[in-house]
Amino acid sequence: MTDQEARKGGGGKLSRSETVTVRLDPKLRYLAELAARLHRRTLSSYIEWAIVKSLSDNVLKSDPSDPSGGPTIDDEAEFLWDVDDADRFAKLALRYPHLLSHEEQVRWKLIRENGFLWRGAYRRGQPREWTWTVDEDSLVFERLREHWATFCRVADTGVGHESLPTWPRTDPTSSHERSTSRPHLKVDSVDADDDIPF
Repeated sequence: MTDQEARKGGGGKLSRSETVTVRLDPKLRYLAELAARLHRRTLSSYIEWAIVKSLSDNVLKSDPSDPSGGPTIDDEAEFLWDVDDADRFAKLALRYPHLLSHEEQVRWKLIRENGFLWRGAYRRGQPREWTWTVDEDSLVFERLREHWATFCRVADTGVGHESLPTWPRTDPTSSHERSTSRPHLKVDSVDADDDIPF
């Protein structure tokens, strides 16, 4: 074990940065090296700096009502980034679904159609069916994290749907008489036993 590994707490992977292989044609590489010299940087440091600088130029979704044209990646960086894969994916899918790859769209369809992951309410009428809105306030992130690997596996392989979490699709406690008088409840907390039936 090197001294550097010992300082980092063992032989684990350094967490400061990740290595990405970039292919540059000879002309672009040479010009990038010249630009790096101007900034007194190494080529890798210059490329990283240039990427960070470009994030404020990339608009995630154009907004005609916004004089700036819409939020950039830099504007949304704090919201979009999360150390947890499940949270990071859900945040992107909720606000910018047009950026999802085909594989991610398949995964997101499974997630948004699974009532176990969402706060909601049993709709009035018979039968009283569990309904929810796909938005940031309704998603129960703890449940998504718990079942993240399962959703990924089913989306990637197309099999194993029976392993996805289930929920009571109709209100098991309702009767016709109760359904006409019981108020329409919005679930605000997964810990509120009276508001969430599963």
